[in-house]
Amino acid sequence: MQSGDSSLRKRLFQIIFESDTPQAKAFDIVLITLILLSVTTVFLDSVPHLHERFGEIFYLVEWGFTLIFTLELALRLYCLDRPLRYLRSFYGVLDLLAILPTWLALFLPGAQSLLVVRVLRVLRVFRVLRLMEFVGEGRLLVEALQRSQRKILLFLTTVLLIITIFGALIYMIEPPEAGFTSMPRAMYWAVVTLTTVGYGDIAPITPLGQFISAFMMVLGYSIIAVPTGVFSAEVIRSIQRERYSEEACPGCGHEGHERDAKYCRFCGTWLDEETPDPHAPREEDTPDDDEKNSDG
Repeated sequence: MQSGDSSLRKRLFQIIFESDTPQAKAFDIVLITLILLSVTTVFLDSVPHLHERFGEIFYLVEWGFTLIFTLELALRLYCLDRPLRYLRSFYGVLDLLAILPTWLALFLPGAQSLLVVRVLRVLRVFRVLRLMEFVGEGRLLVEALQRSQRKILLFLTTVLLIITIFGALIYMIEPPEAGFTSMPRAMYWAVVTLTTVGYGDIAPITPLGQFISAFMMVLGYSIIAVPTGVFSAEVIRSIQRERYSEEACPGCGHEGHERDAKYCRFCGTWLDEETPDPHAPREEDTPDDDEKNSDG
């Protein structure tokens, strides 16, 4: 009986978690289709006139999707030896978030609007379509963000200081009739002005305040390029690290060779120390001293 249960779990694992068989690919494609249909149902249900006419149908359809996804998660946990570890993983959390809003809606009305998080489960398409190399590219961008986080944090701190200073300044200059009734209100104006959004719901009316406003707009355009340049530089460095190897040349000690390079670009030494240079002269091809003397 245990062998039959083990065989069933192994078969389910191959279908659910792998994608190298027709059954597994079909399962993933059907799953992704159901996810997209479920998210579409949530969007349609948010339209007032559609909700009035088809609200009950949308409700039943959504519960049908929820039961299917709940059964799918139960099968995933059933065929794993360590199900709790899967629940703590990235995809496990997504699977759990895909079904929780509907169940929570039984106790918290309106929680079903959170079902749009199901669209994140479409990330499984990377595994289905063999696009995992794009995940590596995403990792490169994340690493670039991590390396530039101190510079970006310093930039954000500077922006907050500018907003605070100019907000306090405009609060002192402008009368309450202009809309600057408090420091937080003035800082709100400073944020939308520095970011060049300019909602127009609050604006200075004095000449000095308008001059400061114009100065902040120009300043906003100039500082937008700072985080972009920092992040771009880190991305370029990441690409260079991926392209170039850190191994030193055994001949001259220089680093920075391309990963597929065979010879040092500085001294021409063969870089692969584990295999001999195929173009190097062999010992039997090199004349010894006796042969040189006899030829002489």
